[in-house]
Amino acid sequence: MSTLPDDPLIFAAHAVLDADALLITAGAGMGVDSGLPDFRGKEGFWNAYPVIARLGLSFPQMANPDWFRRDPRLAWAFYGHRLDLYRRVHPHAGFAQLLQIAQEKPHGGFVLTSNVDGHFQKAGWPEERVAECHGSIHQLQCTRPCSSEIWSDERLSLEIDPESFRVTGSLPVCPRCGALARPNILMFSDGHWLEKRSAEQEARMQHWLSEVHIQHARLLILEIGAGNAVPTIRQSSEHFARKYAARLIRINPRDSWIPPGRHIALPMGGNAAITQIRNLITHQESPDPLSDSQH
Repeated sequence: MSTLPDDPLIFAAHAVLDADALLITAGAGMGVDSGLPDFRGKEGFWNAYPVIARLGLSFPQMANPDWFRRDPRLAWAFYGHRLDLYRRVHPHAGFAQLLQIAQEKPHGGFVLTSNVDGHFQKAGWPEERVAECHGSIHQLQCTRPCSSEIWSDERLSLEIDPESFRVTGSLPVCPRCGALARPNILMFSDGHWLEKRSAEQEARMQHWLSEVHIQHARLLILEIGAGNAVPTIRQSSEHFARKYAARLIRINPRDSWIPPGRHIALPMGGNAAITQIRNLITHQESPDPLSDSQH
């Protein structure tokens, strides 16, 4: 009868080491260790945006496409500030460590994330191996929308007045019809989000998962920082674990509960967990930390 290690980190390192393919599912908690603000609860959101706190608006209320009609300069101040922040902040070391682990696997890895910051690509992940299910702040679309066109905002630069928290200069417009442009992000109560880009990304992911399954490869799902408030990533992780009979490792310092079975819960921050797993795999913390246990 095989025995399992008592230390869940060693158990997780075993699972990562034995996998042939790695599906990384990441929520907002993945970016917290990079220094990005935590919008969990009104207090966290208001600490990041004091002007919006004075308006008494929560994150779901502010992240609503109706603001581009009601107060476009406030809407673009909010998203323009986030765009600048995501451009300036460097992804923490865990992003690159995950890429290194995936590159060592016979079937590589794929990322499914609800984050719109583009930090996986910034850390070196190939564009064709990332699926952004809520879109990207680095892409724009028409607010109407007049077409299905989505374009890059790499040249976009906005001037924001810190007192009023409004954009003072020109606002981005649609190149086809001249209407106001907006980020290609799925917002709350959003009926105008263009999902074409995200759908194409997810189709590539589904194709990769099918190939992994057809070749009877051992798939591991590594979920990081996915909370319950917007459970898209948690639900996707559990769905793929059931569909492909895959083991799931859930890394979350507060919401680490996981369905019973052979899955693994790590109540830790993402960067710390990834680093320790990587160190165990590469034997940096002890001569052979995985030798005393078996699957």
